[in-house]
Amino acid sequence: MSDKDFIASPAVVAYAGRKGVDLSDVARKSGRTNLAREDVDQHMDGSAPVVGGAASADDRRYWDIDHAAYGSVSEEPVTRIASLAADNLSAANRMIPQVTHHDRADMRAVETFRKSLRAEAEAKGLKLTALAFHVKALTLTLAAFPPFNASLSADGKALIRKNYVHIGIAVDTPHGLMVPVIRDADRKGLWQISAEIADLARRAGERKLRPDEMGGASMSVSNLGGIGGTAFTPLVNPPEVAILGIARAETVPVWENEAWQPVLMAPLDLSYDHRVINGADAARFLSHYARLLADPRRMLLA
Repeated sequence: MSDKDFIASPAVVAYAGRKGVDLSDVARKSGRTNLAREDVDQHMDGSAPVVGGAASADDRRYWDIDHAAYGSVSEEPVTRIASLAADNLSAANRMIPQVTHHDRADMRAVETFRKSLRAEAEAKGLKLTALAFHVKALTLTLAAFPPFNASLSADGKALIRKNYVHIGIAVDTPHGLMVPVIRDADRKGLWQISAEIADLARRAGERKLRPDEMGGASMSVSNLGGIGGTAFTPLVNPPEVAILGIARAETVPVWENEAWQPVLMAPLDLSYDHRVINGADAARFLSHYARLLADPRRMLLA
């Protein structure tokens, strides 16, 4: 089997190289074409491969049924991107003790400021979305809470602190979920962040992203605000230790100044690796993040 007969991310290739493992040998012996880190580990310890990265042989026999016996069906191949995402997320869900903390952010000030910049954004050929403010707030919150901007070593014995802030943006494409990365987002302003979000999302949909525009994020954002929902549980994208989910903002009554006020609130869902982050720190992280959005002027003081 040649190196063209399997698919592996740069991180998996590098990991196999450090371990002295030939990925062609892993693919040939496991019978798998989409290789993940656990395939390398299983190859080294001689254990049986886990097909699809998620289920045992006993589990899979319940799925291997003739669906056509119950009615008309059709079949289509799973895309390469969707298959890679399935392997990675299955491994993450199996290996990471994950917890999700929920909160919400007052978006009134952001929306007022954003609307005041609409004419300037149009003149620049940009659409300044709320997501750009979320990314900016996240960069500042990561600086305030360094353990979130880290990765756990493969053996779980060391925490690798990152001196950069790269933000992954989950993009829903016709080919499957992709997560391009805004590099050095902490050094960029709202205009540049907004432009890069639009550019990366467009090229992700066109499958024109470069390899260096994927992977290596400090933390990722999964924004479902444009679609709907009130809350969800995003899966941590290893080797990151947390991921931020954003659901659709809605106006809700909030008791303020001795009266009920209509307040635009954005639901926030922070999933984290409990091996690295505890619940109290997750709550502090999201509270700090929400404070920045409630008063964007704080972003100049952080």
